[in-house]
Amino acid sequence: MYQLISEQSIYQYFGDDDPEMIREMIQIILETNIKDLKELNTFYDSGDFVSIKKRCHKAKPSMSYIGALKTRKTLEEIEENLESSKGLNQSLQDQLGIIETELNKFLSAIK
Repeated sequence: MYQLISEQSIYQYFGDDDPEMIREMIQIILETNIKDLKELNTFYDSGDFVSIKKRCHKAKPSMSYIGALKTRKTLEEIEENLESSKGLNQSLQDQLGIIETELNKFLSAIK
């Protein structure tokens, strides 16, 4: 049903008995982690690898919570190869667009 996120993971981490709490947690992930990662190009342009590493590291648990394991793996690869990770960042940005769409779709389907 979803390409990158997993409904099952979301319910496993946040429980399936409180749709409002799930909605809030997904909103937080969208407004913090996804937003932070979408700004990585700015840090690549200025060569600020410390900020890139911090943002990638901070977002990894959230990617697990929403079942985006492929994206978590991409974040780990960026962390491991910071100086040569600009190409990986393009892949990450593509994934983030898909995740954002899927999370919004998931949110609209929660009763």
